[in-house]
Amino acid sequence: MPEVAFPEGYQRALVTGATSGIGKAIVLALRDAGLQVIAVGRSPQALAELAGEPGVTTLQADVRDYRSLAAALEGQAVDVLVNNAGILSTRAAFQDIDEAEIDNMLDINLKAPLHLARQVLPGMVGRGRGHLFFIGSSAGRAPHPGAAVYGASKAGVSLFCDALRCDLLGSGVRVTEIAPGRVQTQLYKAAMGMQAAGSELYDGYESIQPEDIAQLLLAALKMPRQVDVSRLEVFPTAQAVGGGRMVKTGG
Repeated sequence: MPEVAFPEGYQRALVTGATSGIGKAIVLALRDAGLQVIAVGRSPQALAELAGEPGVTTLQADVRDYRSLAAALEGQAVDVLVNNAGILSTRAAFQDIDEAEIDNMLDINLKAPLHLARQVLPGMVGRGRGHLFFIGSSAGRAPHPGAAVYGASKAGVSLFCDALRCDLLGSGVRVTEIAPGRVQTQLYKAAMGMQAAGSELYDGYESIQPEDIAQLLLAALKMPRQVDVSRLEVFPTAQAVGGGRMVKTGG
């Protein structure tokens, strides 16, 4: 088991979206580093697999139902919160998306992390320690076609992290946003299907892997208490954000 020098007193972590991809990699990395981990997800089958891991407690919950989630966590001190659950349910132009997808992406990507942070923060502030992680996206830092709502939700997370640090000054609680580019996960499953996503987004590229994001999170977490890594932007070596798209009038 690798030795990771966490700030004194850190014992329990909570990870949402924990059953696959980045979330699962983070659960196992935190567990391997010596923390007790509560893994939150919706899939009973995937949670059953995680439940067999030593040091991992599973909790089946929908992050949108924040009142039920708060009740399930009552009395449990959380030292590290990883708000990872997220959805990209469509890659259509904004004018063509189903109106229900606006609420769906904002509820899961933006509102749920805020509610969960609000649930655990009083305990963190009272103990004078804690670390909140938010998995953002490059789509929240720069525009991407077909991702207007997803990008807006992730941009909201990014600004929230900056504002939250202002509110927490002097509390001993740290806030870190991790904003990756393309990571090889199931994020595009709903919008494209896994086969199409693999062909268009991953085949022929050396993509960031979920385990890479987990190692970045550990690096920020093990910094001395007086060091807050506010934002980590990470891209595959083969990806850059930029450029422009031009269309002819009437074309």
